[in-house]
Amino acid sequence: MSRELRVVGGLLGLLGAGIALSTQLDAPARGWLVLAVVVAANVALPLAARAVGRDDWVTVWAVLLPVSVLQVLPDWVLAGLVGTLEFEPIGGPRLGDTITLAMAGLWVVPLAVAVIGADGRPGRAAGLALGIFAGAELLAPTIGIWEPTGRASEVAGVALYVLPAEAVLGAAAALAVAADRSATSTGIRRLGRRVAVAGLVSAAYTGSAVTAYFLIDVASFTVTV
Repeated sequence: MSRELRVVGGLLGLLGAGIALSTQLDAPARGWLVLAVVVAANVALPLAARAVGRDDWVTVWAVLLPVSVLQVLPDWVLAGLVGTLEFEPIGGPRLGDTITLAMAGLWVVPLAVAVIGADGRPGRAAGLALGIFAGAELLAPTIGIWEPTGRASEVAGVALYVLPAEAVLGAAAALAVAADRSATSTGIRRLGRRVAVAGLVSAAYTGSAVTAYFLIDVASFTVTV
């Protein structure tokens, strides 16, 4: 692993360590600490990228930040509509009294590690994202920010339907970064393009998660003649 990749991987480790440290606190202090750690990680990522001479990684961050913000929508759908996910009352700001605001920035660093580690290749990014997020799902009861409700099939506490969706998310994130690098627009038009692409990535994740839940836990496959 190169020095640059160790830097980005280290940010993921520090993010996890900060969230783990927050478990020693009670609400609302815990929620505010998680939010502060997430904000700090998002500030540190582009600064670290420039420090190691990888300005292209700043582009990765700029593309993935709106993706992460819009990822609150599938979380909201899964928690408020499908009923397969719930968020713990850790304190701090929340969205719709359902999702802790920190989730809006929590996806950036792990997705950046997946995209950068895969050298932008969608298939590899899908595999890396699957591994990273599966690990996070395994640790979810310890992390205590979110957890499955028990309505979906689980293995070792991990809801099965989220796994293909997280692989799709990794591939879609890599494709979004690749598309942004080839774009010629600048300024506000490029920002608008990034938000639009982030919406497509979030929609792909939402559709994949709901479809996987339906196929694994709801659908009944029978043949009648």
